[in-house]
Amino acid sequence: MPPPLLKPLQKAMLLMWDRNVLTYGHVRLVLSRQAYRLARIRKNLIFRPTRRLRDGSYLAKLYRNVSDREHDRGGIVVRIIEYTFDDPKRPGSGEKHRLLTTWLDAQRDPAKTLVELYHVRWEEELAIDELKTHEMQRPVLRTLMFEAAKGVPTSPLRMSFVGTLKILRRRLPECPRSRPARQEWWRNLLEDIGEEVIPPRRDRINPRVLKRKMSHGPKKRPEHDHWPQPSKPFRQSIVMLR
Repeated sequence: MPPPLLKPLQKAMLLMWDRNVLTYGHVRLVLSRQAYRLARIRKNLIFRPTRRLRDGSYLAKLYRNVSDREHDRGGIVVRIIEYTFDDPKRPGSGEKHRLLTTWLDAQRDPAKTLVELYHVRWEEELAIDELKTHEMQRPVLRTLMFEAAKGVPTSPLRMSFVGTLKILRRRLPECPRSRPARQEWWRNLLEDIGEEVIPPRRDRINPRVLKRKMSHGPKKRPEHDHWPQPSKPFRQSIVMLR
């Protein structure tokens, strides 16, 4: 499945993957498209540090197989970030977490910044939910939110999806037929959407449990309804493992 999904990758794009889809071939394909990769990796994968960096991360090589690793043959230079959380109210606190990235410059892209970046992957999940559940074959809303955010300016993540949807429904019947009038209508539409800026998201977490026992995950129980929330901001809870 991954190779066809990687076809839309373009130069300088960032690809974030979960820990079960890491292969030598996939990383090589991402690099061949001059894109970047940031991925969670399993704890049992072997990476031998070749250079320790000042931010606590280190450079290592990803090999095609065990034989290539033993003979240092054809490896891809990657950067490994190992960390944990010192906030006991955060999931995974005290456990070892690992990220692999093809961004090798620790000064330009510090490890803690990349940890924060990876942990906002759930924003992508929200966007996917919007597309699948609410927009169907009309993914125009995210484009509108992106364009409106550039005019404010603010992050597209701060734009209200519900607000954008309501404005579009209200203004769409007014869309004129002539091109000059339509351009003016478009500018006014973006200005209206640009006013739908929401506050920054609260630093909160929810337990990863299931309402119905359908897999190996833990089942949701009454104690999960009032889950303890973090006691410090995310970045302050990151502890690099050296």
